Amino acid sequence: MPLRLSVVVSTFNRLPMLLELLDALGRQTISASMYEVVVVDDGSREAVEPILSKRNDPFRLTVISQANAGAAAARDAGIQSARGEIVVITDDDMLVPAEFLAEHLKAHDAGNTLVLGHIGADESLGHKPLFERFHADQLARFVARFRDNPTAVRGVMVCTGNVSFRRSEYLNVGGFDRSLGRSEDRELGVRLQKQGAKLYFAEAARCTHRSEHTDLEVWMKRNFNYGVYDSRIHHKHPDRLDADPWHFWFLVNPVSRAVLMASIASPRVGGLLSRVAYKTAEVVGEARTLVPLAERVAIAGATLSYGLEYFRGVRTEAGSAVKALSELGAHAWKRATK
Repeated sequence: MPLRLSVVVSTFNRLPMLLELLDALGRQTISASMYEVVVVDDGSREAVEPILSKRNDPFRLTVISQANAGAAAARDAGIQSARGEIVVITDDDMLVPAEFLAEHLKAHDAGNTLVLGHIGADESLGHKPLFERFHADQLARFVARFRDNPTAVRGVMVCTGNVSFRRSEYLNVGGFDRSLGRSEDRELGVRLQKQGAKLYFAEAARCTHRSEHTDLEVWMKRNFNYGVYDSRIHHKHPDRLDADPWHFWFLVNPVSRAVLMASIASPRVGGLLSRVAYKTAEVVGEARTLVPLAERVAIAGATLSYGLEYFRGVRTEAGSAVKALSELGAHAWKRATK
């Protein structure tokens, strides 16, 4: 039987979760002869290869070890080594059901070539920090939006937590752009879509996100960097309105835009406001067991905090408030004359 799928997993200091993921991948409904798993250890403190070499999985397992170079470089190394026609990427903190690979394969066999899977929250979500609940809320909104229109997804929505594509198409477009510290998956999705990939959201190709992140400052810095790197992606793909970070500006409430403008006027002030917004939302969220509406308010506050950090990154990359506002004006003109 031909090797149809290669599952590529980049891992970094999450050995217990990785082992659980590999156990789950060994319980798939499709024959183990149809897929392989490639694990790339991106410089973990405790090398995973000696431990994984003792496993007796039903599928072929390849382990690649490298000095820490980031997830994009690790995933690329795994894809270069892969032998399957279709590459499935998931994260080391995900857990997958038995039908996970079968659903990805089903979507490809229907003619789709870039398949976005469903990322759901695990049962412990209510005990996780507000920023993790915010992230889960965003993913739930994504599912609700595309559930009835799965072919409307776009390349900028690609997330390497759960995605599959033809290996040949990945290689043809040059793979991940390793110069991007964030959003390299979105940028890859843009190039794949430009090259004619047929996109599809496969809700049944579900995985569960079990993130253990607890550091607020890491989350804040990540949001800032999304703004920086999304700006660079826009300059790489100026023809794509949805790849422009100012695209998000028109998706938020007009009232929120007035607050977000603080990050454009002064990144320092925007940074202070983002922390005030988050801490206030966190306090409100503590009342969620007594007042159900409190969680919605808390999520809204976290969303505002995210936006302040994101546009702080956009403003910093622009270099000045004047340049940032000129880019906003140019985007608004393109939207109006589209």
